[in-house]
Amino acid sequence: MTAVTVRTLSVTPIKGTRLRTVDEVVLDRFGAQGDRRYFLIDGRGRMVNAKTVGELTALIATYSEDRNRLELSLPDGRVVEGEPLLGEAIETRFYSEPALARLVVGPWSGAIGDYAGQPLRLVQAIGGGAVDRGPAGGVTLISSASFARLAEVGERDGIDPRRFRMLIEVDGIDAHAEDEWVGSSARVGEAAVRFAGHVGRCLITSRDPDTGQIDVPTLDILERYRSGLRTTEPLPFGIYGEVLEPGKVRVGDQVVAEG
Repeated sequence: MTAVTVRTLSVTPIKGTRLRTVDEVVLDRFGAQGDRRYFLIDGRGRMVNAKTVGELTALIATYSEDRNRLELSLPDGRVVEGEPLLGEAIETRFYSEPALARLVVGPWSGAIGDYAGQPLRLVQAIGGGAVDRGPAGGVTLISSASFARLAEVGERDGIDPRRFRMLIEVDGIDAHAEDEWVGSSARVGEAAVRFAGHVGRCLITSRDPDTGQIDVPTLDILERYRSGLRTTEPLPFGIYGEVLEPGKVRVGDQVVAEG
């Protein structure tokens, strides 16, 4: 029997900015530590991401937990960095839900707003990271075979996995076999995760993960063979779940379903 292993781990400290691959993450009840620690809001306090501001994917953010230092690289070569001090708590809208967050004091809001051509403010989520479904969806997972199948249906040489902004990509299972893990738990490296649902897809996946330009009709491709399935969300591609037991996950670690 082929072992299921972690192929890739991808994170970003600022929601909507370009994903970076890393060798290891530490999972806690909110997901990967440091992942989606911050998010951006518009002038009305509403969260914005690459769905509406595709240019965000050209921004590369890194955060050092040990030094409490946030670095942001812009396409023109500028680097904005420093200690992200926290200001007042404000009410924001995270998708349709109210969410408290704290303003981040420093040069990042101005730099991102100037680049995007609209006023944007950087905030830190209160009570955990800014992942889409909160602690219930702190971990997302998909198989490399699913990406290969999508490329095959779309008659393309390949599909960049970063379009789908998943935390964990695994090898060793057939295309979309991860769908069957919903409702069960798995040991992922040192951590344990219970998978609760399928990840439904939106326009973000159509954008080039480096430039943010819409260039691949991913939703149309998914519609061809992934619509009408008995899944928790329409156009499913990958799964999400919550962390039952914290722990470290490294590239190459085994993933073992536990039922």
